[in-house]
Amino acid sequence: MLRAAIIGAAGYTGSELVRLIHRHPELSLAVVAARDNAGKRLEQVVPSTRGVKGIGELMLEPFDPEQANALAKRVDVAFLGLPHAASAKAGKALYDAGVRVVDLSADFRLKSREAYEKTYGPHPAPELFEVAIYGMPELHREELKGARLIAAPGCYPTSCILPLAPLLRAGLIAKDGIIIDSKSGVSGAGRSPGPAYHLPEAAEGIRPYKVAGAHRHTVEIEQELSLAAGETLNVVFTPQLAPMTRGILSIAYARLLPGKTEDDCRAAARELYREGLVTVLDQGVLPDTLWVRGSARAHVGYAVDTRVSTVLAMGAIDNLAKGASAQAIQALNVAMGWPDALGLPEVAMFP
Repeated sequence: MLRAAIIGAAGYTGSELVRLIHRHPELSLAVVAARDNAGKRLEQVVPSTRGVKGIGELMLEPFDPEQANALAKRVDVAFLGLPHAASAKAGKALYDAGVRVVDLSADFRLKSREAYEKTYGPHPAPELFEVAIYGMPELHREELKGARLIAAPGCYPTSCILPLAPLLRAGLIAKDGIIIDSKSGVSGAGRSPGPAYHLPEAAEGIRPYKVAGAHRHTVEIEQELSLAAGETLNVVFTPQLAPMTRGILSIAYARLLPGKTEDDCRAAARELYREGLVTVLDQGVLPDTLWVRGSARAHVGYAVDTRVSTVLAMGAIDNLAKGASAQAIQALNVAMGWPDALGLPEVAMFP
């Protein structure tokens, strides 16, 4: 079994990693680390681990990149749930120490240093851009095999890229004028409290934020869709906060090219997703975030408004599972030569 560390285990993605690694037949949780909660037992910070032998009593440790060589003697793979820039420093130190790294921040997702620094600021280890592999197995399976530095995709990008990539690869839609509307549960904002995520303010409303290209995930979405299209493209991306804890529903609007049909869209998606954890829904079946809650799977569906030759490409995921921790483990599974779904829940919690 691979000995695993979670650096940043106290957050939502970290706690989801705890849940998933615990049930994985090839992973053993050896180290949990968290800056603000160091010295506490995991069960004190992640109450769902109470009473779970070998997990709840683990002590949260502090972690400094200078400790990477010492940690490398204790673990084989490290999952990083740290803020951007901090994650790059930790990732570089662990990678150089021989640890396989799966980074859940944005630090290694972008291939352009210029694009990264324009979006996030200076990067501590840009030399690793060339070795980092974007961890979406459905689109980067061959590159992931044997990968030692995996950049787990963002949650919004996952829900947008999966329904659109097959259509762009197959030449079914126009490459300009794509508009994406995404609605996310509040857990996507992380565990740190804030007024916008306070129950009275989040439970009874829905609000857009960081619109008109201001959201950091826009450049990641455009990078991967440009790869699928074979040329640079731009999209309009509007994120919205929805009154639910988990889940993302994204609907992309694109112009269907002459002679192409809704059936062509489903066929292209089924062909591309013969491997992986994406379910392509039948005609007339529309995605629902409830159907993927807690699941490592994504659901994509298509509908065409023939009056205006527009396809609606829809994607539903659990933002903490397929949008973060479950996809990170799926990518590691592929890197190790294991089945995509090994140790991962494919059946959602319902209701």
